[in-house]
Amino acid sequence: MTGLLSRRRLLGTALAAASGAALAGCADDRPAGGRTAVRFLGPETADTFRPVIRGFERAHPDLRVEYTPVPPAQLNDVLQLRLSANDTAIDVYCVDQPRVPALTARGFLTDLRAVDRRTRAAVSQEQYGISTWENVLRCLPVWTSTQYLFYNADLLKKAGVTAPGADPADRWSWEHILQIGRRTMERSGADYALLIEQTDAYYGIQPLAESLGGGSGITGDDMLTPAVTTHGWIAAMTWYGKLFADGLSPRGVSSFEMASLFTAGRAPFFVGGPWNLGAFASLKAFSWGTAPQPKFAQGRAVTPTDSWSWGINPYSNRADAALRFMEYASLTTEGSLATIAASPLIPSHRGAFDRYAADLDRNATRSTQGVAAIMRHELAETAVSRPRSIGYTQFETVMGSAFSDIRNGSPAEARLAKASAELVRTWERLR
Repeated sequence: MTGLLSRRRLLGTALAAASGAALAGCADDRPAGGRTAVRFLGPETADTFRPVIRGFERAHPDLRVEYTPVPPAQLNDVLQLRLSANDTAIDVYCVDQPRVPALTARGFLTDLRAVDRRTRAAVSQEQYGISTWENVLRCLPVWTSTQYLFYNADLLKKAGVTAPGADPADRWSWEHILQIGRRTMERSGADYALLIEQTDAYYGIQPLAESLGGGSGITGDDMLTPAVTTHGWIAAMTWYGKLFADGLSPRGVSSFEMASLFTAGRAPFFVGGPWNLGAFASLKAFSWGTAPQPKFAQGRAVTPTDSWSWGINPYSNRADAALRFMEYASLTTEGSLATIAASPLIPSHRGAFDRYAADLDRNATRSTQGVAAIMRHELAETAVSRPRSIGYTQFETVMGSAFSDIRNGSPAEARLAKASAELVRTWERLR
């Protein structure tokens, strides 16, 4: 999400009009019908949050929620602009989890120690940790994430290839994926071998480097020392650049377009998140399946994780009402399930997660058989969070530009060295 890209094709121009109000800081401070309004800002469509807002308002008739959507690419800039101006017209906002340190350092997140014990009990240990900084709870986790390898069953059948299985012990390698992908291109007429949804996004690229032992790309006691020129990073990004140079994945196509290429039969393999499950299932003529995300043959299995937490604006004059809304969405089973009612995301709340996984098993089809087991395994065994650093915002921007250049032909080693030098200069201001 957005940072973390939003990791879904839910937004784009649908939010453009609404973002105008967000950029202007417009909101109505007057209670409607005696009900206090909680002003909520986030990167999802209104449909995504409608169930949780309705559930909260039914449970709290003295409160209402006014949601303003902002396109994911604009969210961080909007928050920076408005919170730097001490804007009181935001009460709750969505926090891309690796940005918690930077937002805390800027004074943009409220201390939530009052609900620390309840949060520890309600959410997973990993999600609690990612929502804290310097041992203080700063936001409440709402979702977590993983990724799957999706495959086009019809294309693999045409190529005479047995589809990958759902058992993580039989996880395919990236090398094998490209071998089978090439064969499928030759035999089925597919245009590409592999599509990566999080193209040029750190969320999607980090597992490549981590699989080869390259680390997160940030090191040091203060986590302000770049480490993107390691052997693992150079090897992973050389592989990444060759993927596009060889025509096995498309240049000039955005992350938001990758899933559409996959469902149109343009490639046999697609790596993407669980938010695709519902969209793919709605396509009756599309034959597909799921398997664990690949690893490098000589590397370890690594999958991305993290998602969105919600935080309170320190300048809000409705902090108590804001916290009640956040507690409902994050710390109750009912509210947590309501946050995923319109989109199959993974809830952070323990009880909601168990219900979610059970529903995946109970409603499994041939296409989704095993997805719950894959999800449980990856979150417990292979998930690696994005690095926690007050410099993560700059890091993500610099590395996103490097990934794009490498995809478009820049030599990996030289481009990573350039990114490293840029990070050194940028982070000097934060020391």
